[in-house]
Amino acid sequence: MKTVVFNGSPNKEGNTWHALKMVTAELEKEGIETEIVQVGNKTIRGCAACGQCVKNKNEQCVLPGDEVNEWIQKMKQADGIILATPVHYAAVGGTMKSFLDRAFYVTSVNDGMLRHKVGAALVAVRRSGGLPAFSQLNNFLLYSEMLLPTSNYWNVIHGARPGEVTQDTEGMQIMRVLGKNMAWLMKLVEHGKGTVTQPEPETKTYLNFIH
Repeated sequence: MKTVVFNGSPNKEGNTWHALKMVTAELEKEGIETEIVQVGNKTIRGCAACGQCVKNKNEQCVLPGDEVNEWIQKMKQADGIILATPVHYAAVGGTMKSFLDRAFYVTSVNDGMLRHKVGAALVAVRRSGGLPAFSQLNNFLLYSEMLLPTSNYWNVIHGARPGEVTQDTEGMQIMRVLGKNMAWLMKLVEHGKGTVTQPEPETKTYLNFIH
C-alpha cells in the first residue's frame, strides 16, 4: 500500500514537513510506503472554471505548465492521501488551494476517482487559525467520499520557526495517533476488498436554489 502526501508549505522542511514526518513514520512502521510531494513552493494557477475537465473526462486539467495532472495520477494510484498546509490568514496557503481546487474537481467529475480511499488532513500554525484551515482541507476529502481517520484531537500542531513543532508535545501525539489510525484504517479497507461489498455509487444530484 502507498500514501501520497502533499505538502502545501513554501518551506520544504518547515513545520508542516516536520508534522508530516511524524505521521508518515507511523505509516512506514506498518509497511505502508509514503511519498511527500512539495506543492507550496510551486507556481500553480487557480481553476479557470472552463468546464473542460467535465467535457473531456480524461482525468486531466487543461491548464498547461505545471504538475497538477501528474499529481492527480499520483492520487489515483495511491491507497491513502494526506493534505497538509501552513496557515495563511486563518486559511489554506494559496498555492495549495489552487492545486486542490483543480485536482479535486477533475477527480470528482471522472467517476469519483478518490471514492473510498483513505484521506487525512493536518495543519501547522504559529498560534491561531488552525481549525478554519483544517476544515478547509477536510472539505475536499469529504466531498470526494473518502474515508477519514481521526486522532485524539484536531490535527493541528503549533510552531513558528522550522522545527518548533517538535516542542509541541501534545501536537506530536496528535500526529502519531493520526498516523497509527490511518494505517489501521487503510489495512481494514485493503482486507475488506472482495469480502465486504461496497455500496454502489450514486449519480450526483444537482439542485440550484434559484430556478
